[in-house]
Amino acid sequence: MTVHIRPEARADLASAARWYEEQRTGLGSEFLDEVLRTLAMIEETPELYPRVHEDIRRAVTRRFPFGVFYISEGSDQVVLAVMHCSRDPMTWQRRT
Repeated sequence: MTVHIRPEARADLASAARWYEEQRTGLGSEFLDEVLRTLAMIEETPELYPRVHEDIRRAVTRRFPFGVFYISEGSDQVVLAVMHCSRDPMTWQRRT
């Protein structure tokens, strides 16, 4: 299985990493490391995470309050969004 990240999700990641880096030097890298760990878990066991809307699943990162929203397309997992858990769910639902 392979994880693909859509451009919108990459923009989510970059924006969040920049914000964390502004808070404390190195924190942006720590955030990205945690998201990478979550993506690896999605790649290994995509069915582990619950469906939150139709076929969209959400994996929540451990250290940071972010959800990785993804769908399965064949044997691939496609990341639609990486968003703070307090954001309006309509934001990622519109990306399907």
